[in-house]
Amino acid sequence: MDRGINTRCIHLEEDEGKCLNYGALSFPIFQTATYEHPEVGRSSGFDYTRLQNPTREQLEKIIASIEGGIDAFALSSGMAAITLLMELFKPGDHIIVEADLYGGTTRLFDNVSKKNNYEFSYINCSEDDIEKEIKDNTKAIFIETPTNPMMNVSDIGKIAKIAKAHNLIFIVDNTFLSPYFQNPLELGADVVIHSGTKFIGGHNDTLAGFIVTNNESIKEQLRFLIKTTGSGLAPIDCWLILRGVKTLGVRMEKSQDNAIKIANWLKNQKHVTKVFYPGLPEHPGYELIKKQARGFGSMLTFYVDNKENALAVLANVRLIKYAESLGGTETLITYPVTQTHADVPEEVRLKNGITNETLRLSVGIEDIDDLINELDRVFSLLDEK
Repeated sequence: MDRGINTRCIHLEEDEGKCLNYGALSFPIFQTATYEHPEVGRSSGFDYTRLQNPTREQLEKIIASIEGGIDAFALSSGMAAITLLMELFKPGDHIIVEADLYGGTTRLFDNVSKKNNYEFSYINCSEDDIEKEIKDNTKAIFIETPTNPMMNVSDIGKIAKIAKAHNLIFIVDNTFLSPYFQNPLELGADVVIHSGTKFIGGHNDTLAGFIVTNNESIKEQLRFLIKTTGSGLAPIDCWLILRGVKTLGVRMEKSQDNAIKIANWLKNQKHVTKVFYPGLPEHPGYELIKKQARGFGSMLTFYVDNKENALAVLANVRLIKYAESLGGTETLITYPVTQTHADVPEEVRLKNGITNETLRLSVGIEDIDDLINELDRVFSLLDEK
């Protein structure tokens, strides 16, 4: 019998009925760099923490379980995860990429991967014809869905069929919805990426990244690469993510409930010109996300009527924090043009819809009345100018 995701966020079925680690309910932090061997040819199963560590192994098993993969890899950040994944490719390879990506991913591709002679084609994967971009040297498709920050929704199952027909690796950054709401591997993806700093960790207290796969060949390559490059997540950070992921489900449900209410509230504000949230029926990806996910998440983006008011909102929030990142218990507001997408060329940002009037909210788990009152106070100040 399959266990529910909330149970799998806490328990590994293989450990049930066993008194492990002296019965400690909190999995221990194995803060060690190396391990003793009783003799040549015999091992505890661990040799050196760069290769593997018991705390990291426990975390990786849980993430693989909730994302539906055969293996997971815990890395020092989400960007470290994408950087390691790029080592699957070689100079001359071509990758089709979603145009509306997190700015740090675009920065990596344009300033590091291109230096290594990788080729990228940026397209709107929710609207453009992907097959027209496939060439003889195309090796992969890399998407986010929903995208950051414009919340575009791509059809994972449809793209998976295209990838398989052309023998391409299909990679999905699933950070915005987390494994709780969406499992791209079940829809045909080969690899899933997460910034574990965000919803999986959930408390804005550590950095982490994950790669999850259900492909045996990719698994073997990544297991070799993670021990070779040394970018695995440290034991104490693994423990923090283990602690955070236990409450993934309850946090996702609460923050989504808040986000839906805030999205509808924002729609009725005179200084807001547009709200981008896939849980709104008028969103172009609404029906698709209902088909391929179990929820809409807690990320939303909106336009205000001018740059001056965007800056005023950021200057006047108090309960809501003006900060980068997302996915924590606290509600955060971000200004993409100077924060998450500051290194994206202006013409690219504008083409994707990221303007000086764009604000992004990561909705947390505070009481909704307090969040609405905060927004009402801030927007009332705009009327007083």
